[in-house]
Amino acid sequence: MLKNVRLLALALVPGTLFFAGQALAGELAEGRSKPWQMWFQEAASPTMERIVEFHDILFVMEVGIVILVLAIMGYIIFRFNAKSNPVPSKTTHNTMLEVVWTGVPILILIAIAVPSLKLLYYADSTKDAEMTLKVTGNQWYWSYTYPDHGEIEFDSIIVPKEELKKGQPRLLTVDNEVVLPVKTNVRLLLTSNDVIHNWAVPSLGLKLDTTPGRTNETWVNINKEGSYYGMCSELCGVNHGFMPIHIRAVSKADFEAWTKTAKEKFASKDDERAIQVVSADAVTR
Repeated sequence: MLKNVRLLALALVPGTLFFAGQALAGELAEGRSKPWQMWFQEAASPTMERIVEFHDILFVMEVGIVILVLAIMGYIIFRFNAKSNPVPSKTTHNTMLEVVWTGVPILILIAIAVPSLKLLYYADSTKDAEMTLKVTGNQWYWSYTYPDHGEIEFDSIIVPKEELKKGQPRLLTVDNEVVLPVKTNVRLLLTSNDVIHNWAVPSLGLKLDTTPGRTNETWVNINKEGSYYGMCSELCGVNHGFMPIHIRAVSKADFEAWTKTAKEKFASKDDERAIQVVSADAVTR
């Protein structure tokens, strides 16, 4: 039924925009928007699929309300103008009409609230998490920790335009991307070391504040392998626009192989940082 609703919603969009959007959407190979793209990015998680379905229902309801209001206004304009109705009615109250225009909006709000609350509850957290990823916002980069895999920890910083390789998207490429397994319930714990940031990946239906002194929780289950991009979506300072997010979704076997490599890779970086700190401390003394 929801698929039929979505088709109806799409049919209500002007034809040229719809077909242009569908053509571009069909070319999507990554979880990021394309120039002149219409509609959402392709949903790559159960949460995003439900967000799109909910949006489609709301879209049909909104279009229906607009058409109804326009029809009523048109009827009033042509039926009750001075020429068609030279002697206006003196009626000031209509009980049935007042009940209808009070009751119908309430019913519409209830129809919106029920699926909305169900979606919020669904996206809130998972009881069957298979692993955890901790996300920490900093001015202006992200830090990631894998507490279930030997405390792997690393920073993820934007790659400058002049250092980009062929095919890497500008303002979305980072030096260390997040690697997650597909078909896995991943618990996401989000916090911040300084100000409020927001960790948002549209194609996965993720958008949650990272707040200093607080840990927010959500989850994700990625449907298929690929690269999914996002950005900080909370004004957090002068370099707010330079905090991209890159999630690389891989198979479970590839993820296990990556964890072994990552332990060595990021452990060596920690050792280098420790040496630099000790050397700097010695110089100051």
